[in-house]
Amino acid sequence: MAQGDRSVLEFLAKYWWVPVVRGVAGVLFGVITFVWPVISIAVLVLMWGAYAFVDGAFAIAGAFKGAREGFPWWLFLSGLAGVAAGAFTFLNPALTALALLTLIAAFAIVRGAMQIAAAIRLRKEIEHEWLLVAAGVLSLVFGVLVMLNPGAGALAIVVWIGAVVAAIGVLEIAAGIRLKGHRRGSTAAA
Repeated sequence: MAQGDRSVLEFLAKYWWVPVVRGVAGVLFGVITFVWPVISIAVLVLMWGAYAFVDGAFAIAGAFKGAREGFPWWLFLSGLAGVAAGAFTFLNPALTALALLTLIAAFAIVRGAMQIAAAIRLRKEIEHEWLLVAAGVLSLVFGVLVMLNPGAGALAIVVWIGAVVAAIGVLEIAAGIRLKGHRRGSTAAA
């Protein structure tokens, strides 16, 4: 195992709770969209903005926490995309549904690509790396589909967004729990 990959794996195992927190935020966002599907688009815009901002902030914080072990640029860039998307949403709450969908799609594509890149880099070091690949592919496919079909009904898009974010959240929780198990294993070996 290359030293850089070992550092990334140890960093992810040390901060296993970051994807769990991100995943819980995603699941909560998804549940809220199912419970109140006809909520005004303005409230949904702000809810999504808050989710993207918190998700990005945790990713950036995690990247800086891991700077001693080798700065994880992929996590930092994913976090920047989330914070930028959330901040843009708060600064422009009157966005049209089309503009919001484009913003959500771009965020999902960048995030998915970064998760797939991380999984490819760690594929020889961790078991079940498919969890990260699955989350990344789901995010990437979602982003591309939204870009291709922006005119779909607003209610359908809201439920679709909630379902995808909740599914990504579940996969991130599972990946975080797996990383926690890796940390226990490496701590016991030490």
